[in-house]
Amino acid sequence: MAGRIGVIAALLSVALSWVAVAANDDDPFVWLEDVQGERALAWVKEHNARTTKVLEALPEFAPIQKRTLEILDSKDRIPFPELLGTTVYNFWRDNVHERGIWRRTTLASYRTASPAWDTVLDVDALAMADGVAWVFHGAECLAPDYRRCMISLSRGGSDASVQREFDTVAKQFVADGFSLPEAKSQVSWRDENTLWVGTDFGPGSLTASGYPRIVKLWKRGEPLAEAQTVFEGKVDDVGAAGTTEILADGRYDVVTREPAAFRQETFLVLGGRLVKLEVPEDASFQAFFRDRALFSLRSDWTIGGTTYHAGSLLAIPLEELLRGGRRFDVLFEPSERVSLAGVARTRDRLLVLILDHVHSRLSSVTLEGGAWKQAEVPLPGIGTAFPTASSDEADIFFLSYQDFLTPASLWLDEGGGRPDRVKTMPAFFDAAGVNVEQLEATSKDGTSIPYFVVTPKGFKADGAAPTLLYGYGGFEVPEVPTYSGVMGSAWLARGGVYVLANIRGGGEFGPAWHQAAMKANHMRNFEDFAAVAEDVIARKITSPRHLGIMGGSQGGLLVGGTFTLRPELFHAVVAQVPLADMRRFNHLLAGASWTAEYGDPDKPEDWATIKTWSPYQLLRKDVAYPTPFFWTNTRDDRVHPAHARKMVARLEALGHPVYYFENTEGGHGTGAVNKQTAYVTGLEYAYLWKMLR
Repeated sequence: MAGRIGVIAALLSVALSWVAVAANDDDPFVWLEDVQGERALAWVKEHNARTTKVLEALPEFAPIQKRTLEILDSKDRIPFPELLGTTVYNFWRDNVHERGIWRRTTLASYRTASPAWDTVLDVDALAMADGVAWVFHGAECLAPDYRRCMISLSRGGSDASVQREFDTVAKQFVADGFSLPEAKSQVSWRDENTLWVGTDFGPGSLTASGYPRIVKLWKRGEPLAEAQTVFEGKVDDVGAAGTTEILADGRYDVVTREPAAFRQETFLVLGGRLVKLEVPEDASFQAFFRDRALFSLRSDWTIGGTTYHAGSLLAIPLEELLRGGRRFDVLFEPSERVSLAGVARTRDRLLVLILDHVHSRLSSVTLEGGAWKQAEVPLPGIGTAFPTASSDEADIFFLSYQDFLTPASLWLDEGGGRPDRVKTMPAFFDAAGVNVEQLEATSKDGTSIPYFVVTPKGFKADGAAPTLLYGYGGFEVPEVPTYSGVMGSAWLARGGVYVLANIRGGGEFGPAWHQAAMKANHMRNFEDFAAVAEDVIARKITSPRHLGIMGGSQGGLLVGGTFTLRPELFHAVVAQVPLADMRRFNHLLAGASWTAEYGDPDKPEDWATIKTWSPYQLLRKDVAYPTPFFWTNTRDDRVHPAHARKMVARLEALGHPVYYFENTEGGHGTGAVNKQTAYVTGLEYAYLWKMLR
């Protein structure tokens, strides 16, 4: 987790109950759900013109757009690596390569100031040749030589992609190779002549969320219709997939079924049959390593007389697990404010990333003589670090580090020594005099909610500082300190205050922190966010007149809900590719996959709770709302653009002013190319300065 008209006045009145209308699906703006409909696109065109006319004319727009594009296109950015074996690959976009190039170099060359790059695929040239606005969505390559790859190409940035087989030695697509038409496909190599494939095989082959539910093995040269079916999930599952991991210590053919978000069944293919790994369904499989299976827990698990706590990382020999063994090694156990953030792997080590009070720590774990040994990997500072790339064929990994004021740096660890810094991002704004604090607010139920506040040079706590509060708070995704040259130059350097909230629903403190704001408890999401707003106001960091909020996707739902519930706290709202109509979210694109997070509005008992915070249904005529800015993308096939469209249409119908922009590309993000991202960023920050100065 970021990925979402006429005014029918006669139908709208103060006495009308929007909750009742929604519950009966009597929605006057349902026609805006027709993504490419002529009427809907005419509405989009009209609103785009109206909004851009105002925001482009603001004095902040042009310089912020220009500076943002300079940062995004900068040749001094770090070319973040992907390791295929010991070869460094990188996907790069700039003003010359608008849609990007996929390129590679040697590890030795990458360490130099000017690596000798070899272009493998030029996406701009491909887009021109095909006459399609391709967006590169990555490559799935076959270990250990990584010559055969399945390239994922999206039209305009949507999640749905075409899949084409590519030869990285010949640097061209394979004639008569594996190929799939546009769909939300899952592909993975089993061997050079066999693919795991899940795709749209025809009617009934997808889940209600639009993802593959059938897993097949597809042999080279045979029609897709004749591919062998290995597994079939259920229509109401999230999805299913097959994959093969080829490691130095073994080969693992794996099928996974996701019956709901945060639930998973994992099967090994053994002797032509599927054998289920008997672990809790809400456990998260992490890795195979040295013939061990590693997984983390989302709830306490008592087995074999031992209780393993939620948030723990467990390991067990695979053979023992398959025989019914239940004695696990605990590689990590959480505490109240210390949680597991992720697991990576090299040939010889596990890398266990930890969040300690929303700051990173990293452990290197080895298995020697049957015993686990852990060592702390030294980090450059108290900020955010994570392994950006690691190799299964060598004991090497890259580590990224950054914080609010420290540009990203890239470190290389070869063989367990102290990491060496190999790349550093330049500073894109002057951080002299800028200060960072970690504070806490108290939510409605008494829970302490941490947040970071970044104040500019010369800041005075007099309640007059333009302040931007950002949040997400969902799907167990943590919000951590990161360096943003764009935000720094567009906001901090111009005198704005930036606040990052670590509210419940996120993953800052493990599964319990997430679960505390799921489903029936989701109102805590908005209460926590409002509590942070109230706290920065009480400390005179800002005041409601100068406080704005921003969030994308689930974060767009967060800010949309908070400003409808607590409009008196804010004067600006930026809702990016948001969810909003939570009465119908599970019927729109991938929405059915999120009922584990929010509840199922088709169930009366769930809707009774959801309707108390669903933004679209809470809008009223006689409330003084801040004038918000909603934006989305036509090609977003994850969060339906109708969420933003309908929110804006209803606000207008109730007589409230609103800004709206919809990009025709971009998928579930800010744009398919850097120019689009810079443009949207210019609109956002020009709006914020207009509203909050």
